[in-house]
Amino acid sequence: MKSLSLNTDAVGLPAALETLANINPQLLIVFADKRFLADAAQMAVFPAARDGFHIIGCSSAGEISGDGASVGKITLMAIHFENTGLRVSSACVAGDNGSYMSGQSIAMQLATTPGLKSIFALSPGLGINGSAFAAGLADGAPAKTVITGGLAGDGTAFKDTLTLLDGKVSNDCAVAFGLYGDNISVGSGSQGGWKPFGPIRSVTRAVNNILYELDGKPALELYKTYLGDKAAELPSSGLLYPLSIVDAQHRTETGLIRTILDINEAENSIILAGNLPQNSLVRLMHADIDSLVEGAESAAQDAGKAASSPTATLMVSCVGRRLVMGHDIDEEVDAVTAQLGKSAYAGFYSYGEVSPFGSAGRPELHNQTMTITTFSEKTGPARASGS
Repeated sequence: MKSLSLNTDAVGLPAALETLANINPQLLIVFADKRFLADAAQMAVFPAARDGFHIIGCSSAGEISGDGASVGKITLMAIHFENTGLRVSSACVAGDNGSYMSGQSIAMQLATTPGLKSIFALSPGLGINGSAFAAGLADGAPAKTVITGGLAGDGTAFKDTLTLLDGKVSNDCAVAFGLYGDNISVGSGSQGGWKPFGPIRSVTRAVNNILYELDGKPALELYKTYLGDKAAELPSSGLLYPLSIVDAQHRTETGLIRTILDINEAENSIILAGNLPQNSLVRLMHADIDSLVEGAESAAQDAGKAASSPTATLMVSCVGRRLVMGHDIDEEVDAVTAQLGKSAYAGFYSYGEVSPFGSAGRPELHNQTMTITTFSEKTGPARASGS
């Protein structure tokens, strides 16, 4: 397995692609500012997908490379597999149950080839229920498939997000790649570092990912009292104060966090990135730089357990973390690279992260985390690949 990653701008893109072509990759991963993916002339610079070569990616709320974080650029990773099968798939999000169905369809497409080991999926960041999408992926894939990924971003604008698969750019389709065989080792880790504050409150009315009431009071109205002057900046300011789901028995944080994607003033409701169960308990969260860096380091430790020296590492971190850390954002990237060592690194700042959760390892939507996926390959008989 060979991998290379680069961070560039539009001017340097042709040269970067030439450099990456030197390893004869079967997979090119692209994380970029939305304006690049929306520019047809810019997309024409990318090589055409063909049998044995695929391009996948999404728009970002910031890009990640081994050199740190950037905004408004393009991060690329090329991977050449020696003994691992590769397939890609896509499904558009449509209808009342579209989020779940798109995830399930992607996983079922990939599962038609035997030996599926992992799925890395990218979905639209808006107009999707990330929890349902993750559930669909889990239900459509064989047991023990490592499923990771994230929701595309649009900076802090929250207007439109894009995904990319083999030259096709879409604002309503999820995309994924699957890896096959026993020669590939895939690790994952997802940690936050956010700290709870304020009282624990009961979700007295919620429907899927729409929160209407907390403790019998209008959710948006109550939430605004915590934000104070920052309430005028919603929904983007909500990224700084996510909701943590609390274990009802022990009244401690479960590790699942829900962030705000939008608000509905007319209904006094909050639209979250993922589901919030009726009658569950929640608590507001905040963070400082040190705690977020420690969270990123812990995620890297977990992801590195599959292979102490991964060849390729993908990072999906929440845009809320970038906003909190500001000019110190490189510190969380440095914490990951210091932990995992020599590897190709690429990633993006997202509207949600997908990673295994709990002892069962079932994928869940996470918010406000650094989520890491590592890949390494051992030698052995090659497995078939397809498209």
